[in-house]
Order: sequence, then C-alpha cells, then structure tokens
Amino acid sequence: MPGEFDLIQRFLACFPRARVPVGPGDDCAVLAPSKGALCVTTDAVVEDVHFTRETFSAADIGHKALAVNLSDLAAMGATPRWFVCALALPRDFPARELSAMGRGMAALAKAHRIMLVGGNFTSAREVSVTLTVTGELSRAPLTRSGARPGDLLYVSGTLGDARLGLQHLQAGVRRGAAVKRQRRPEPRIALGKLAARFASAGMDVSDGLAQDLGHLCAASRVGVELELDRLPLSPAVRAALGPEGALRGGEDYELLLAVPPSSMQAFERACARAGQEVTRMGVLTRERTLRIRDAGGHVLTPPAGFDHFARTGRQIRPDD
Repeated sequence: MPGEFDLIQRFLACFPRARVPVGPGDDCAVLAPSKGALCVTTDAVVEDVHFTRETFSAADIGHKALAVNLSDLAAMGATPRWFVCALALPRDFPARELSAMGRGMAALAKAHRIMLVGGNFTSAREVSVTLTVTGELSRAPLTRSGARPGDLLYVSGTLGDARLGLQHLQAGVRRGAAVKRQRRPEPRIALGKLAARFASAGMDVSDGLAQDLGHLCAASRVGVELELDRLPLSPAVRAALGPEGALRGGEDYELLLAVPPSSMQAFERACARAGQEVTRMGVLTRERTLRIRDAGGHVLTPPAGFDHFARTGRQIRPDD
C-alpha cells in the first residue's frame, strides 16, 4: 500500500483546489469570514454499520459520506460552503479504490458547490469516513424547536425506499431505484433553502419517520396527528413494506417540515414552481402525544426507528 502522504495526494487529486486563504496541506485550513451565520455539522459512515464493501462501491461510500452531512445543512436551510474529511482505512485498502471514493465524493461536492479544505488519514481495521461540514445561512435557521400547535406537517419525496434498498442488497439484488436510494441519497439542499422562507421547524429523516418526528415534537413541545394513508410511498415500497413499514425505514434523508397554516398555500405554490415534491401528512397538536391513524381511523403504536446503541448488531437489519 502507498504511504500516507501518497494517499493524501491521490485523494486530493479528485477535488478542485479550494478557493480559501489556506487549504489542504497546512496544519489548519484558513477560511475567509462569511456574510451570514455558519451551520456546522459532523457525521460518519462506518463499514458494517452504514455500508459493506460487498454491496457498496467505493464511489458510493464517498457519495454517501458527504450526502448525509449535506442533509443536515438542508434541514437548517443552509448553503454548503466547506468541509473537512477524516478517513480511516485498512492498510490493504487499494489505492484505486481510494481514488474512486474521492471521485464519488467530489462529484456530489461539485453539484452543491462545497469545497474540501482539509482532513486527516489514519489506518484502522474497518473503513470509516467522518466529515465536518459548514454551511452559510441567509436567514434565521430552521431548527427542531420552532413548531407550534396547528402547524401542518410536510415531508419531501417518498419514504421507505432506502429501507427497501437495504433489504434488496441483503438479498443479493444490486440494481434498482430502491438500491440507489440506499447507496446514494440526495440531500434536499434547494428545498431546505426554500422552506426556510415558510417553515417554523424542520429536520431531516435519517432514523425513520416515526422516530425523527418524535424528536421534532419533543424539541417543539407539541404532539402530532399523522394520517398513515397520506405517507408518500413509491409503488415498490407500498407493495413490499406498506405505510407501516415505511414509518420505520431509516436513511431516507428527506426533509420533515412544520409550516404554519397561514403559509400553507404560499409554501405549496413555491414548491410546485421549484419542482420540489412535498406531501402534507398531518398536523401538530397541543396535546404532546404522537397519534398515527390508519385509513380506518384506528390509532397505531408508533414503531421504533434506528438506534446505534440499541443492541450489539452490526449493520441495521431489514426487519428493524
């Protein structure tokens, strides 16, 4: 395996030179002051937790590592600016795979105009990619705590596809729309910036709709009435998992948004003009309970989402 500094140069070669006062190669990056407040987030993807090398290409790993971080910026309504990358690799990790990982990450970075400004390499038994990402705000941030009783609950895109994709990968299926949603989630940056003009609260859906909705309600000190039959599902998810299965699916990286009734029409019109798909699926309540009603009006017990520390398993299983 090439030495550490050879690997660093190989990885950096995938990215354009960052337009900052001091970028990769020094002890620290030096960034020019921004006009707006900065959002900072960090997240990791770890082998046998978020992916396996048997089912993800190196480019998939690079893409997903950046995508899950960009999703946090989207949830706050921020514009991506810079990121640093800490890579841990086995000593026998092929150099060509490192280049592929860099290209997968760089393609997404280019699409969202975010610059790599530094990072770190180390050896480890398993692959892990940890990013710290910054974004700039042009208005007040969307947070989890701003929702109020009476606000309408929206979600972007469709739910459950990543869970179905995981099931497919574990069954040996390597292609298809659901598999792509598991391997290469798309952060909803444009929607996040649009929603910041209308929404009172927001977050991304990473651990399953039911669990993440609980987080938003707890932070805002509200409850929710959720209509199960209004969940946006692809035909494949509806057939394979159904609405209740989609409630439990993690890694969708869609946006969950609370919108005041007075902004509902303007928000929906703005989304339609921008080509952003959103679905209204419930209303927030003063009573601090999570009520999920099926088409017959029956109240369902909210399912659990993904918890990294709930048990000693490796990768999340399809029956989670």
